[in-house]
Amino acid sequence: MYVVELSIKLNPMPLAVQRKELSDAEALYNQIKSSLESGSPKLLELHCEKEEHKRLSLLSSEIAAVQLYEKSATAGGGKRPGFSFDS
Repeated sequence: MYVVELSIKLNPMPLAVQRKELSDAEALYNQIKSSLESGSPKLLELHCEKEEHKRLSLLSSEIAAVQLYEKSATAGGGKRPGFSFDS
């Protein structure tokens, strides 16, 4: 399972949707990235493949960052997503 996580301006909690296949997650990541690069606000409608009822809509101009990572099968250990000083 792959997670595409969005950091929203002035919001401490990230929003995330999941994709089963890496290619689908990369396509969504690239879609969000290109909407950020365009500079003009667009309405993005996202859905989660794991929790199919989970949907969200947001303006691309409110996205501060986007990241893609593989969700670990184990609850503990392993590398955390994002950037950290821990090795």
